[in-house]
Amino acid sequence: MNIVEINNLTRKYGRKTALNEVSLNIEKGKIVGILGPNGSGKTTLIKILAGLLRPTNGFVRINDEAIGIKTKAMVSYLPDRTFLYSWMKIKDAKNFYLDFFPDFNEKKFDELLNFMNLSMEMKVTELSKGMHEKLNLSLVLSRDAELYILDEPIAGVDPVARDQILDAIINNYSKDSSMIITTHLLKDMENLFEDVVFLQEGTIVLEGNAEDLRNEYNGQIDTIYKEIFG
Repeated sequence: MNIVEINNLTRKYGRKTALNEVSLNIEKGKIVGILGPNGSGKTTLIKILAGLLRPTNGFVRINDEAIGIKTKAMVSYLPDRTFLYSWMKIKDAKNFYLDFFPDFNEKKFDELLNFMNLSMEMKVTELSKGMHEKLNLSLVLSRDAELYILDEPIAGVDPVARDQILDAIINNYSKDSSMIITTHLLKDMENLFEDVVFLQEGTIVLEGNAEDLRNEYNGQIDTIYKEIFG
């Protein structure tokens, strides 16, 4: 069964076409990598799935529901930049999520925070880039959502923070849910992906099961990426 169904999805910004008649199904329980260079349409696609942008044409369904209030409740979205207020401490961010999302799992968040070596009294403005990423991911993964969407979850963080973030994703992912991840750092993340989708200039140029593509191209996903976009 599919968690996401996309049919002839087009999104334009004035004369610029960010997505051009994209059709894609994502099965429940899968971790899917959406891959492509800057400007390929990755962020536009996931913002539509998160309910932050409207398509110009085509339709998108999540769990057989058109994008709207119901689907927003199903999706836990990690944007590629911080989304917390500067006055917050981590405990304020936790309370914000508790108030805003009925599916927020407080116990899970506390465990993730401990795993990430963060404390409730830390101020958001005093966190390093890596700490920000770890906090944001902890908040997003602590929702009992049906679909997690992570936009560049390890971009710009040091190797130690990167390993912690990857471990958190692996240890807190449930087969009852699905996950979409965009990333440029394929060497670090490609082993997470069960399926991959390559986007170029708003069009899908290749998609499929990650292991099948490795066998077909006789190389890693990172190598295939370089062949397509190099």
